[in-house]
Amino acid sequence: MSTEQSNTIEAPASSTSDTQSSWGAADGKPSAGWSRRKTIAAVAIAAGVAGIGGAVIWASSGSSTATTGQGFGGTGGPGGGARSGASGALPNALHGEYVASDGNGGYETDLMQLGKVTAVGPTSVTALSSDGFSQVYTVDAATAVGTGTGTSSLATGDTVTIVAKTTGTAATAKTVTEGTTAGAGPAL
Repeated sequence: MSTEQSNTIEAPASSTSDTQSSWGAADGKPSAGWSRRKTIAAVAIAAGVAGIGGAVIWASSGSSTATTGQGFGGTGGPGGGARSGASGALPNALHGEYVASDGNGGYETDLMQLGKVTAVGPTSVTALSSDGFSQVYTVDAATAVGTGTGTSSLATGDTVTIVAKTTGTAATAKTVTEGTTAGAGPAL
């Protein structure tokens, strides 16, 4: 009598024929694709990720609805809003020209300058930017200076941001804001 046991395990018999495929092999049938439910879930997840990404970008840019207006100066038009030069679209801009709507279906060329007042009179102000650009601006009754009109609040050496309408080489100030925070940089 033999007490020897067999340690071999026999694989189950398989009846693989030419028409059946082995495990893992392509079976020749087209895949069913995603179900409608999976597609909707994937779209919802993508929209959520995009929304969160947009919120993060918005929050990190320091933007708010109060600071996204049209033209230089933010809401209210040229120089008339809460947009600050320090956080505006062109925070390092010293001066530049741009074309804007004139409000009557036409266009006008405007000039923005950040600089120091080098001369001031009842009907004009001259500003000098740190790169050497200097411009004389006509100041009239329509020019907003600070919180009022007129140049009496301005002094030589004051830092100002000026937005002006240009015609040729002449520039008529629309706004003169003391400091560097209002009116610099266009709202995009």
